Amino acid sequence: MSTFDFIVVGSGPAGSVLAAQLANSTAKPSVLLLEAGDSKEDRNLRIDGQRWITFQNQDMNWGYKTTPQSDCNNREIDYSRGRCMGGSSAINFGVYSVGARDDYEEWARIAGDESFSWKNIQRRLKALETFHGEIPEGMDKKYAAPKAEDHGSEGPLHVGFAREWERDLPELLDVFEQAGFPLNPDHNSGNPIGMSVLINSAYNGLRSTSEDFLKGDNKNNLKIVTGSPVQRVLLEGKKAMGVESNGTKYFASKEVILSAGSLNDPRILMHSGIGPAAQLQQYNIDVVHDVPAIGQGLRDHCFVPMVNSRSETSTDRKAFYGDKAAMDAALKQWQEDGTGPWAKFSCELGIGWFKLTEKLSSWPEFKELPEDEQKYLLQETVPHYEIITHFPIHWFIPDFPSEALNYSAMLVFLFNAQTRGEVTLQSSDPDAPLLFNPKFLAHPFDRRLAIEALRDSFRVAKHEAYTKDNVAEMAMPKDESDEVLLEYWRQNISSSWHMTGTVKMGQKGDPDAVVDPNFKLIGIENLRIADMGVVPVLVNAHVQAVAYVTGSTCAEKIIQNYNLA
Repeated sequence: MSTFDFIVVGSGPAGSVLAAQLANSTAKPSVLLLEAGDSKEDRNLRIDGQRWITFQNQDMNWGYKTTPQSDCNNREIDYSRGRCMGGSSAINFGVYSVGARDDYEEWARIAGDESFSWKNIQRRLKALETFHGEIPEGMDKKYAAPKAEDHGSEGPLHVGFAREWERDLPELLDVFEQAGFPLNPDHNSGNPIGMSVLINSAYNGLRSTSEDFLKGDNKNNLKIVTGSPVQRVLLEGKKAMGVESNGTKYFASKEVILSAGSLNDPRILMHSGIGPAAQLQQYNIDVVHDVPAIGQGLRDHCFVPMVNSRSETSTDRKAFYGDKAAMDAALKQWQEDGTGPWAKFSCELGIGWFKLTEKLSSWPEFKELPEDEQKYLLQETVPHYEIITHFPIHWFIPDFPSEALNYSAMLVFLFNAQTRGEVTLQSSDPDAPLLFNPKFLAHPFDRRLAIEALRDSFRVAKHEAYTKDNVAEMAMPKDESDEVLLEYWRQNISSSWHMTGTVKMGQKGDPDAVVDPNFKLIGIENLRIADMGVVPVLVNAHVQAVAYVTGSTCAEKIIQNYNLA
């Protein structure tokens, strides 16, 4: 069978939710889900404590890098994307954060559509998840006290807190409190401001991925084909008829929906003749529909680490990570019942989002922003930077010294950067990746925010209650001058893999809009895009939850459009 009602391209969070919800609708339409990578059934790939290194499996990763970043000492930066069932949810770091309610109000304003308001988004988020809010016995509720009304209990995606925490985590949360940062008992309530403990896309030591949505009762009308990268959309004039994958053609009687991600949607579109005419002509691709905005508007979050080796008595990391026998024994325990050190170490983190409002308003770089952007940045729930604690950085530094495995690593993330990057053609070969240029730190506001966020984080990193256990600085700025802090960013910056906005959503008449508020590609019939590429706001979160709810929102609109319910 090569004709289906709907074809969905990509099995990441947006694509899997979309395909599952269409297939499970009352009308039971036939749905084809195409995934470029393979199915990965090995349960060991879902070990909670090893979720930080899954991306290193080359057969699960597209292996992308950025172009040399001119504002970051010409460094090429890792730009990993999942290439397997589950997409990037199978290789990400398991942070499950939904962002700020004001992010979604801004999305609704840009789109002119209340479907994207917080009230409607939260309803869908709750339907997606089964939330496990239990915290370890004896732990103070000030660290985590989520309200049931902000969470779901019947969705396929299991999320929650780790059942066991490293012993220095509560101590570090207390340092944040002493340093003047408020504690937030639930970062997924719609207001992330303050220091929280992380809600993970994991439960009982096992990573959750978007593949979990595809295990329902939809096998008769949902066909999944792996190892099938899509090269182009099949068009008849300006109407999408299907897709082509490795010479095989699949046809859709109703619609094609691309959920291949911010970096791959533009590639498929451009090689279908849809995109910036000048780029297409340069590589001898026939122009079907000139859309200059495709590939523009790339946004991403970035971060730098702060790392200190610690006293022998302050953490238990060296006793675990420095002992292969202990790690092997822990693996056997995890395989038996999902418990033990592999469900503890690096499984529960501190995570917080913070504002710099008083400083922000005085910066010349802020005052030069468009009025709408200034207003958005000053909204109650919109943060300006983030800190994560207990990051397992020894896996990311070659030849990390074993004697320093008792360490503390905090990451400082830059939020609401104003830079707009791009993805562009570099070949007439439809299997060749595009050029990815996020232009990190290219905007004056971003450089000012990077400096001030890092400086503000020193309230914790240089607080006496924290530094008393330090032995040596392993990765820290040498002083607090603007020049040193900015150079530290340039030399140590990494992507958060939160690529967004390359096929942006907007209202009619918006020159930057590629899709309309119904996810339809403007100017082409029967073709929609549903993933982070369309999201017009870089949501203040680690964006897998945003991708899930984007797929669910598109599914809701299609089901209504075709009366599938």
